[in-house]
Amino acid sequence: MPLAASPQPVEIDLRRSALLVVDMQNDFCHRDGWFGQKGADLRRTRRPIPVLSALLPAWRRAGGQVVWLNWGVRADRLNLSPTVQFKGKRSAEGVGYAERSPRDHGRALVAGDWGAQVVEELTPAPGDITVHKHRLSGFWDNELDSLLRQQSVTTLLFAGVNTDRCVFSTLQDASFLGYDCVLLTDACSTVSPAYVSKAIHFIVEQLHGFTATSASLLASLAGRPGRPAGGRRRTATPSTVERETPP
Repeated sequence: MPLAASPQPVEIDLRRSALLVVDMQNDFCHRDGWFGQKGADLRRTRRPIPVLSALLPAWRRAGGQVVWLNWGVRADRLNLSPTVQFKGKRSAEGVGYAERSPRDHGRALVAGDWGAQVVEELTPAPGDITVHKHRLSGFWDNELDSLLRQQSVTTLLFAGVNTDRCVFSTLQDASFLGYDCVLLTDACSTVSPAYVSKAIHFIVEQLHGFTATSASLLASLAGRPGRPAGGRRRTATPSTVERETPP
């Protein structure tokens, strides 16, 4: 499937691609969540919601896999270093990982608690996959890489928050691990200044993959029939030529 992208057009194979949605969860996107109670600008973290609401159904109808990658730490924090814990808490009065905020909706970012669940506007569908992480990168010390490889995924499209934090950290590691990467710029957002996102887009295009928009992806999906029941697989590749591989 051709996709308009920068710095050049690409072709992706939907059968070997996954849309990775990062951290679109209550603790980052709900007013009563961890970020909301810290005073973060939720207009920014919620910006991808309408974009994804339009994109995800079309992506699924075409046969694309959706993977939700959420912060979900251990309640005892035994695998979080002192520095990671400090960065989450920042001060003695702050609310850190696995601690309860004043408006108590459970422990912050703990897998299984309210804060680690996807916001209600973007409820996962049957067939979607959910993976929890406890680092900025979703590829550290969890099952994400092996899970994707077992599904024969070779191309990842990235959406979610924050562009310059968990989205970029995960994309960068994906690139190092050999995945082809496409950052959907309008399906991502961050509480950081706008120039930070511009720098991330530049770095992705220069070193790690390609950038595209949800509009370009929707246009490509609209011109493609649904996923075939069988047939030969093609390897997803960021080029204008696809490589044949055995089924």
